[in-house]
Amino acid sequence: MQKRSTSILAAAVLAAGLSLSGLAPVQAADTGITAIEAVQGTSDTSPLAGKKVTVQGVVTAAYAEGGLRGFYLQTAGSGGEISDQGSSAVFIYAPKQVADVAVGQHLQVAGTVSEYYGLTQISASSVQELAEPAEAVKPLAITLPDTDEQRERFESMLIDPQGSFTVADNYSLNQYGEITLAQGTSQIIEGERTLRQPTDVFKAGSAQAAALAAENERRAIVLDDGATLNFSTKSNTSTPLPYIDGQHRVSVGAQASFTSPVIMDYRYDLWRLQPTGQITGADDAQIPASFERIDNDKPQDVGGNVSVGSFNVLNYFTTTGEDLEGCSYYDDRQGNPVTVRGGCDARGAANAASFERQQSKIVSALNKFAADVVVLEEIENSSRFGEDRDAALSHLVDELNAAAGGKQWSYVPSPSAVPADEDVIRTAMIYRADAVKLINESVILDDPAFDNARDPLAQAFQRVGGNQKTRFLVVANHFKSKGSDPKDGSANADKGDGQGAWNQARVQQAQALVQFADGMKKTANTDKVVLAGDFNSYAAEDPIQVLLEAGYADLGAQADSRSYLFKGLTGSLDHVFASQPLAKKATGQDIWNINATESIAYEYSRYNYNVTQLFNADQYRSSDHDPVLVGFQLDKK
Repeated sequence: MQKRSTSILAAAVLAAGLSLSGLAPVQAADTGITAIEAVQGTSDTSPLAGKKVTVQGVVTAAYAEGGLRGFYLQTAGSGGEISDQGSSAVFIYAPKQVADVAVGQHLQVAGTVSEYYGLTQISASSVQELAEPAEAVKPLAITLPDTDEQRERFESMLIDPQGSFTVADNYSLNQYGEITLAQGTSQIIEGERTLRQPTDVFKAGSAQAAALAAENERRAIVLDDGATLNFSTKSNTSTPLPYIDGQHRVSVGAQASFTSPVIMDYRYDLWRLQPTGQITGADDAQIPASFERIDNDKPQDVGGNVSVGSFNVLNYFTTTGEDLEGCSYYDDRQGNPVTVRGGCDARGAANAASFERQQSKIVSALNKFAADVVVLEEIENSSRFGEDRDAALSHLVDELNAAAGGKQWSYVPSPSAVPADEDVIRTAMIYRADAVKLINESVILDDPAFDNARDPLAQAFQRVGGNQKTRFLVVANHFKSKGSDPKDGSANADKGDGQGAWNQARVQQAQALVQFADGMKKTANTDKVVLAGDFNSYAAEDPIQVLLEAGYADLGAQADSRSYLFKGLTGSLDHVFASQPLAKKATGQDIWNINATESIAYEYSRYNYNVTQLFNADQYRSSDHDPVLVGFQLDKK
């Protein structure tokens, strides 16, 4: 769609005495006109709701397409100072007239005042262009207030946001074209620019956690796209996603700088900043902000002579949906299956083509992940499909080595004793044989605590060229998730304290893990132990406290980033714990932000969901969790 004229063009046309549209020019009248400020009033609802009014003002934003079906009208010449009578702008709902409206026009609007889910608006019965020129609206330069009452004073006004902003959430960018920004920095957590999960820092249910949750709410503001489209609906997939494309990513943690004014809007129970027109694509001229580009080609150097990491491979299944009966699928915009939805045991790609896309991203990421031992989560348990238990794991290693151009990777074989009732996904380990060697056979913990989760896998390693003093034990973990709330009456129901459902189950899993690791120390003849993986627990939650109280150090928690994003909040579900003798030898840690910080639109599972092709065979959004990496200095003496 060709964009409508800007305010500069509108002013030029008006100066020539012409009409921009089919709206008939009229002379401004002094009688019967209600000030927009009087329509807005000084409370959160209009004192004139339900009444018919006639208002005059300048168009500051217009949306002929995209679902808003209206425009914003602001008192001519306003914006230079704050009115104590109410906001100087109002939204005009005008689905029949908006196509003839352009930014910069001086209009007279008659209609009925109403509150539309918290937004004061006028439903237009007539829209007429005023012949007289109008004093331009001045964008109000303000630091965004952090309460509803204070923001209400600027509802629908053209503003120039002041201060610093950081991208805090991009999950809804793929669905509704929304980006959540965090204003300024936290006053509770020094230097924190994003919105932090309260239980990643403070004990669940504590006053500090509640204070951080309240601060997060105050700091958050949505940057919208000037539309109400749901891009997951097939009828909208031909409209390019706003803000991003295959080369332009908007990453969580990136600084956002406003380059043009926006509208202070309120819709769907959230305060929003609307551009002055609908945004389509990544290079739309109406995009009101620029975003810092964050490239993470490889993890930070963590030092040491041995490194251990954790990587979630996002349901890596070599058994695809097309190999099984009964699978249902999530389809792309043309009806082609992409990922398995249900109906069968496969959890990953729908077919070979989709699997190749998934695998290309995982292989790209793992070959850049500078770890000597990598704990994997969410890899196929191939025994559930009548194959060797390690078939998918072996295939992944073969692909890694092929891409690397030589035999760089090996995998830890399954032990001879395997539980009979395993999940379809499992934990696993791969390693670089030129750096470490295996000591003894791997061991799987078969404990009732893990009946609803993935069984931990333990393997002892020793540095190549080292001695027994360079030996260490790694245990791979994937605790029960926070979802599928069993509801009231269950000890595992979500208590609303931020820890989610199944917290008691995760506590019991942590306790069983500590006992298992203690026993394995003797078998492996080492007190140097790593517990790594997806614990589905944030750093200050109860299951993590069990491990800390047992003497383990959460090394990943010392990194300056987080591994997961959920509902706009950053935190770490993925951890690398070390026993005290090993923790003393830690040389560095990093959380490699390539997944949780990027829009889900780049995931293989969203291939061809939108007319803009976003897929690249690179490390970005190879999973939904970020990898964690820790280095150790293990010497012979």
